[in-house]
Formats: sequence, C-alpha cells, structure tokens
Amino acid sequence: MTTQKKSQAQAAQDVFKPVEDAVNAGKEQIESVVKASNEAATKQYEQVVSMAKEQAEKASSTAFKNYDEASQLNKANVDAVVQASSIAAKGVEQMNREFMTFAQQRIEANMNLAKKMFGAKTLREFFDAQTDFARQNFDTFMAESAKMTELSVKVSNEAMEPIQSQTNKTVEKVMKSAA
Repeated sequence: MTTQKKSQAQAAQDVFKPVEDAVNAGKEQIESVVKASNEAATKQYEQVVSMAKEQAEKASSTAFKNYDEASQLNKANVDAVVQASSIAAKGVEQMNREFMTFAQQRIEANMNLAKKMFGAKTLREFFDAQTDFARQNFDTFMAESAKMTELSVKVSNEAMEPIQSQTNKTVEKVMKSAA
C-alpha cells in the first residue's frame, strides 16, 4: 500500500472516530439511565415491602388479640406483596422491551448514517450527514430518557398501590381494635 493510500485510510478512520465516539457515548448514557431507573425502582420497591412488613408485624403483635384476625391480615399483606411483585416484574419487562426497541432503532439509524456518509459526494455532504445524525441522536435520546423515566415512575406507583391499599386497611383495623 502506498503512503498516499495509507494516509487516505487513516483520514477516513479519523473522520469516523467522532461518530464512533458519539455512538459509544450515547450507548453508555442509555445504559446508565436504564440502570439508574431500575435501581431506583428496586430501591423503592424494597422500601415499601419493608415498611409493609414492619407495619404488619407491629399490628399483629400489639393490636390484635385474636389469632385468626392476625393470620388473615398477614395473609392479606403477603397477597399484596405478591401482587406488587407481579406488577413490578411486568413493568420491568415492559421497560426492557422499550429499551430493546430503542436500541434497535439506534442501530438502524447508525446503519443509515453509514450508508449516507459512504454515499456522500462531497466533504460537505459527509459532515452535514454527521451533524444531522448527532442532532437527531441527542433529541431522540432526550425523548427516550423522558419516556423511560415516566415509565419507571408509573411502574413504581402501580407496584406500590396494592401495598399502600393493604397498609391503609391494616391501619383501619388497628384503629378499630384499639377503640
């Protein structure tokens, strides 16, 4: 290979380097957003379960004299936790599907960019394609981040609903028993 061809090959690699870096940075950002959302949802879920368990134990040990009532209440608490777990699992599954769809769309967009850049007849067309792609990637990433955040909040709230409902019922029973 002549030095001129080597120089052209190096120049082509240098041109694609920022695109590869941008794609990798975008991928890392998406992965960190999904990881943070999952961690936040898991932490909230664990806190709610712990709180429900503590309240059920307190209610069982202090307010209820009747073993049957306490046993029914504990069963209802366990049912609420199971229901919340099921909702959370379905939500995480939905979030994973959304992420995979987004990742697939990004791969397709990257392929289209590569075709567009290789088909560029001028350096200006090449850089315009790269600039448009970077702008579209940023806008798409921001929209997808907002969507994933909304979805994780929705899933967390829906998963907490059965536990909150059961907690309210437990408190009502404790208050009635204490009165």
